Amino acid sequence: MAHEELPVPTFSSLEPVYGEGSPLEEAQLRFQWIKAKFVEVFGKEPDVYARSPGRVNLIGEHIDYEGYSVLPMAIRQDTIVAIRKASAGEPKVLRIANVNEKYSLCTYSADPDQEVDLKNHKWGHYFFCGYKGFYEYAKSKGLDVGEPVGLDVIVDGTVPTGSGLSSSAAFVCSSTISIMAAFNVNIPKKEVAQLTCVCERHIGTQSGGMDQVRRHLTGQERASTGAIAAISFGERVKEQEYNARCSIKKVYFNGTVESVKGRRALELLKEEPYTAEDIEGITLDPLKSIFENSPTSLDVLKAAKNFKLFQRASHVYSEAKRVYAFSDTVSSDLSDEDKLQKLGDLMNDSHYSCSVLYECSCPELEELVKVCRDNGALGARLTGAGWGGCAVALVKENIVPQFILNLKESFYKPRIEKGIINNNELGLYVFASKPSSGAAIFTF
Repeated sequence: MAHEELPVPTFSSLEPVYGEGSPLEEAQLRFQWIKAKFVEVFGKEPDVYARSPGRVNLIGEHIDYEGYSVLPMAIRQDTIVAIRKASAGEPKVLRIANVNEKYSLCTYSADPDQEVDLKNHKWGHYFFCGYKGFYEYAKSKGLDVGEPVGLDVIVDGTVPTGSGLSSSAAFVCSSTISIMAAFNVNIPKKEVAQLTCVCERHIGTQSGGMDQVRRHLTGQERASTGAIAAISFGERVKEQEYNARCSIKKVYFNGTVESVKGRRALELLKEEPYTAEDIEGITLDPLKSIFENSPTSLDVLKAAKNFKLFQRASHVYSEAKRVYAFSDTVSSDLSDEDKLQKLGDLMNDSHYSCSVLYECSCPELEELVKVCRDNGALGARLTGAGWGGCAVALVKENIVPQFILNLKESFYKPRIEKGIINNNELGLYVFASKPSSGAAIFTF
């Protein structure tokens, strides 16, 4: 049976996921603490646990929602959800608590048909997205999961929030898997990835699916093929929509599709920025009418004056090519040294494209990437949506400890002294990770 057709694995011990030594010991203590917290809050033990890892995208930025392949890697940081299905006679209420006391208890009725209140944001909404998506999936497949019942839930996450490592997707994925386990529903990994992608959209995240596939289809040692930031991200997405519409119209006006075979798609675009009037002149459609059903897109139109269609398309096409080059290099006959050098070069080229063509970097990321390279990284690039977030560096294992010390001294220490970063949380900001295990269910 193909790997993606298997269900999310269930284990009775932590070793298959967390390995041995200190990582296993840390995981054992963590699960003991989660269980104790569950009993403290709800008075009973959980039925089952589910975990889903964070992820870092090695290469392939801002192209998954354009339909291109990317190369993310699961990291050791994860989100764990402990869950108990309420018995008959207990209140039909979802009670969602967090090990971290800064997140207050969230409660919801057990009605899966209610909409997520996006105007009143709560951290528990991410769990409810999984709950709502689970019932929608069960209905679409004709699965009898019974009447909605109450659920008690404890969440513990070690994926840094707002870091470009997809903490929210890890939360939604682990939530959905825990609900599946609580209801004893087995779903193939591929369908779980699709389901959790849909679940996250209930909270307004237009995921391309990269995060969910990486969480569910991964194995160890493997990688797979703020307001201003929100406006900027939305603008890039809209620019790609305009790219497609302008290119299609130009093909239509200039003749048949066959007449442009062999021509580069970029030849249909000019390098100078487009105005809204330019685009409307090509598409013959008012931009507001194109996105009238998307309020966030209309916000982009209000903020943006010019659209760099050529540059955005250049990034997408070249980045898609780099993903395949990265994968081909890994499986090539090159020496290990030459492979690493080539992979590093591709990561550096990716960062240049993100920074210059897609313009999703920021001064802090530029500084961090430079510090990484200056201290021995073979390649370094921003990862995640950009405009802040995270950088990923390819570093030889034998220099990792010194590399991290140098990063802390050169980049983080000045920010600690200025009070921007809490020294006690420095471990959340800089860490090393090999490819980690994917989603899993635990029963013990």
